[in-house]
Amino acid sequence: MGIGKVYLVGAGPGDSELITVKGVEAIKKADVILYDRLVNPRLLEYAKANCELIYCGKLPTRHFMKQDEINQTLLEKALAGFTVVRLKGGDPSVFGRVGEEAEVLADYNVNFEIVPGITSGIAAPLYAGIPVTHRDYAGSFAMVTAHDKSKNGKPDIDWEGLARGVQTIAFYMGISNLEHICDNLILNGKSPNTPVIVIRWGTWSRQQCVEGTLSSIVQKVRDENIENPAITLVGDIVATREKTKWFEKKPLFGQQILLARGSADEKSMAADLIDKGADVIEFPKWEIKEKALDRAVKQKVTSYRRILFKTTEAVTHFFNLLRKNKIDIRHVQAKLYCLQPSSIIAIENKGLIAQSADNMDTDGSLLIIGGKIKNEQRWKLDYKYGVHDYASVYETSIDERFDMVIKRSIDDAAITTILLPSSDAVHMYMKKAEHYELSSHLNDPLISVICLNKQAFQTATMYGLKPTLMVENINPFTQASVNVMAKTQ
Repeated sequence: MGIGKVYLVGAGPGDSELITVKGVEAIKKADVILYDRLVNPRLLEYAKANCELIYCGKLPTRHFMKQDEINQTLLEKALAGFTVVRLKGGDPSVFGRVGEEAEVLADYNVNFEIVPGITSGIAAPLYAGIPVTHRDYAGSFAMVTAHDKSKNGKPDIDWEGLARGVQTIAFYMGISNLEHICDNLILNGKSPNTPVIVIRWGTWSRQQCVEGTLSSIVQKVRDENIENPAITLVGDIVATREKTKWFEKKPLFGQQILLARGSADEKSMAADLIDKGADVIEFPKWEIKEKALDRAVKQKVTSYRRILFKTTEAVTHFFNLLRKNKIDIRHVQAKLYCLQPSSIIAIENKGLIAQSADNMDTDGSLLIIGGKIKNEQRWKLDYKYGVHDYASVYETSIDERFDMVIKRSIDDAAITTILLPSSDAVHMYMKKAEHYELSSHLNDPLISVICLNKQAFQTATMYGLKPTLMVENINPFTQASVNVMAKTQ
């Protein structure tokens, strides 16, 4: 195996949809990903099933991996022939130390590409409703590090040039040096009444904004206990926020939701929740592996009169297996039925017609297609559908690579809501609560526990939980269900 390649990728500021297309494509082909603390964990879901995930995040008080260790790991993995992605929050060239990493790779003749990303100094203000330039307020903009390699950790910059020559200034990670920043800007010509906004966790639903002036912002930030990660924006442009803020108006803004999934077959509602403004942590993460088509089923597949798909995954893998086994779909004569509406759509997208299982007749041999199931689940199918064959075309397991990702996400969040979509999800939550350090969340009076059907509610009650409420038909979302969720904040 020859030398591999390294992609130094900007992941954007937090919102997972702000990564570039090129960044996503790099993640998809990676054998190894080294990711930072501020990278949205949802981006790692693009990775291959066998991709190695290495957390190298930094906190103000401790580093999981020092920069020298990161550099060495990039080198070792690339020299071993792997495709490596270094996934960095924001843009890798804006205080992201990408230059240092690229120099090390160049010294060893390792091929690399740098993929730009959206930097938080622009994105966080925009999600707070503030453009960093505006014809009426600001025609210049600067991005400034609020800490550097100086002995006292204070930024060593041209304060006079900054104060007098730049109309909008974004300071990165400046909470510990905020008083030093404000004092120096005032001493060098900025008015004490210059508007300032500090934006913590910009572009996330947990985003917090504290507004003030150069003379008042330090005390306001202390009063609100604001910590990094944060962007401090200084300039008259801050005054535009009241009219143009938009992100904070989303119905579920501020909701930090822990979404339990009882199985890989449960449809995730995370995308809908995020679109409404929430942060969502899904757990556990499920891994799906395709299985070979059973020899007996393969020989008989064209002779069945009825085929019932239990899940949408079953549809996907069944048709994949037909193709792999060189079985022409035109030779499959069965009527097609599905348990889930999404499965019907998946079949229709292949140019075929399917019906709901509720409309299935009883005429002819039946093949049921799904994932690997337990004996008691087989018994239920026998009871409901009578004589049939069963084809297990995939199997699921918990993807333990995401354990660190999930735990880190929970540590960074302040959970407001726990969603339990099914009875299986309740069982899974109780089984994994201690592993993910979630036990204390169940009886926290500040956290709403919402069950999404009667079975989930009954199971939660059986465990001694006290669900805040039960909301049925929350997915697909109706305005009524969104209103219920928003009221739990």
